[in-house]
This record gives sequence, C-alpha cells and structure tokens, in this order.
Amino acid sequence: MANPYRALFAEPGARSFVPAGLVGRMAMSMLGIGIVLMVTGTHGGYALAGAVAATTQVAYAVVSPLVARLVDRHGQRRVLVPLVTANAAAMAALILCAELGAPSWTLFPAGILVGVTSPSMGALVRARWSHLLAPPGKPPLHTAFALESVLDEIVFITGPTLATLLATAVTPSGGLVAAGLFTLVGGLAFAAQWRSQPPPSPARRGGRAALVYRGMPGMALVFLLLGVVFGAVEVSAIAFADEEGHKALAGVLLACFAAGSGVAGLWYGARTWTWPLARRFRLGLLLFALGLVPIALIKSLPLMMVVIFFSGLAISPTIIPAYEVLERLVPERQLTEGLTWASTAVGLGVAGGVSAAGALIDARGSGAAFGFALGVGLVAATLGLLVSSRLGNDIKRELYS
Repeated sequence: MANPYRALFAEPGARSFVPAGLVGRMAMSMLGIGIVLMVTGTHGGYALAGAVAATTQVAYAVVSPLVARLVDRHGQRRVLVPLVTANAAAMAALILCAELGAPSWTLFPAGILVGVTSPSMGALVRARWSHLLAPPGKPPLHTAFALESVLDEIVFITGPTLATLLATAVTPSGGLVAAGLFTLVGGLAFAAQWRSQPPPSPARRGGRAALVYRGMPGMALVFLLLGVVFGAVEVSAIAFADEEGHKALAGVLLACFAAGSGVAGLWYGARTWTWPLARRFRLGLLLFALGLVPIALIKSLPLMMVVIFFSGLAISPTIIPAYEVLERLVPERQLTEGLTWASTAVGLGVAGGVSAAGALIDARGSGAAFGFALGVGLVAATLGLLVSSRLGNDIKRELYS
C-alpha cells in the first residue's frame, strides 16, 4: 500500500516549507515557560512571571486574527517577513528589560509587543496545504492536517524541555532567546518558499470577518473548551506528580499524553476515510471526553503514565477533523484568518484552564482539577454535536463531501 505521507512530500515545495514551518512554530511551546523561567530568575516571584506570560498570550490572541486577515489579503511572504523581524526586536527588548533589571512594569509593554508580533505558523502551514491539495487527484487534506498535528505534538514534547534546559543550565533568558531565534529563522525560511503560498485575495468592499460565518462562533468555542482541557491537564499532571513525590516526572506524564496524540495522528492520516467528516468530528470529541475519565480516577503514578498515553490517543482524531470543518466554513480568500481563530481560541482556553485548575489544586488537589478537565471535555463534546447538527443544509453538504 502506498505511503500517503510520502505523497504529501512529492507536492511542490513541501520538502522545504514543512521543516521551515516546524522550526517557526517551536516558539509556541517555549514562549510561556520561557517567560516564566526568565522573569523568576531575574526579578523573582511567580505572580509577576505569570502575569507577564498571560499578558503576552492575550496580546497574541487579540491581534493574531487581524494579522491573519492581512496575510489573506497581501500574501504570506509580504506579511511574515516584517512580522518576524519585528518579533525578534520585541523579544530582544523583553530580554534586555529582564536581564538589565529594569522596573517590573517595563516587562508588560515588551511582552505585549512580543505577543502582537508572534506569527500563527500552524495556520499558515495548514492554509498552504489546503491550497496545494485543492485540485482533484491530490492527496487527501486530512493526511496533511494529520502530519501537522503530529508535528505540533513533537513541538510540545521538545520545546518546553529545551527551554527549561537553556534557562536553568545557561542563562535565565536562554529559553526565550532560543524561541526568538526559532521564530525568526523558521519564519524567514518559510516566507522564502513563496511559490507554494496561497495567492493573496485583496479586500472586498463590505467583506466580513471570518468569525461571523455560519458555524464559526460555535467552532471557535469548541476550540476554546479544548484549550481549557489542555491547560487543566497540563497543570494537573504537574500537581499529580508532585503529590506522588516525583515532581520531576511531570514532564514524562505530559510527554506520554502528547505521544498518544502523535501516534493516533499518524494512524488517522494514513487511513482513507469513508465516514462523513461531521461524524468523524463528533466521534472524536466524544472519545476525547471519555478518555479523560480514567485519568480523573487514577491514583498511581506508574499506572497514570500508561493511562494518560491512551487518553491522548483521541486528541489528534479530534483536532484534525475540527480543522477540516473550519477549512470548509470560510471562503478560501479568508482561510488563514479562519484557521487562526482555532489557535487563538485554544491559546485563550489554555490560559483559562491553567488558572482554573490551579485554583482547584490549591483547594482540593489534582483529582478535582482532572475532574474539572473531564467536565469541560463533556461540554465540548455536547457543543460540537450541536454545532455540527445546526449548520445549514448547504454547509452540511460541504461537510459531508
């Protein structure tokens, strides 16, 4: 049987833009932890570090859909080159403010500049795949989205570990320096592959934002709830390992969670699906929610390492069809903007999930926080069912094609 992933890399430019996109989005897993490690190392105090990291994330979430709209209008290259250049300058400003012992308040405007200039590389890569694979006879889009989902998991397995190593063994700002370099080098390399980018679509009078298309608000909310689950599971796993007396193994727990998603993503992308897309989306959400049940009940660290791997198996088969749904809800001329709303919603959800789970852990322990993640997962599954069932008949035909 032919390898579907090999067929993807036969597409023009894929061998170049895929690795560039991978390098360019390494920072998305390093930025938050890099800021926390740097600020606690230079200014002390987790409250300040968390506030700066949260401010940076919110700035990114607010501005990234607007940046994506510029990308759709003017092309990836024209927007990405100045954006990542400005991001490098903003990152340098933030690092200097921390390393030189500047007043604490200076960290916030510098963090805002980092956030507003951070590119949504995942959306740019997926938009490029959608453009390349649109003609008949091309490899299926879900295979490309599966590949990107697996690469995302690789980023989240390696990025935080690298950031922690550099910040603790080299200098407090080491993780952030690496994140800035990844964004600059990967972003410029990706922009250089201009022949495979989607053609720009100049703005039309009366054009509307991607978020207002039918089904988009509900899908954005689903992604937001998924982000809450991810954030809650992350901090709950750390607390669980700490309660078991092995805090250093928290990273192993999270790596097992991500590894499960990566394995399932490879399997999902290699299949030729005959099930309708909407059915796959709903089933993925249901399995994702049910997969959280055992980790809310387990009390043994060795058993948790096994169980959390199997819980992670449902992540990619949920995220991949969800991105495919988004890809069909917005017109091609606004595809980057539509896909960016997913990463924006997930980012905001992660921030909220970390905060809510942290409060529950302080009050009742990690078990309560895992239970909270389960509850949110069930709400996400219910909402996804409602969203997919209430899309109009015309859009339903799109979804089932």
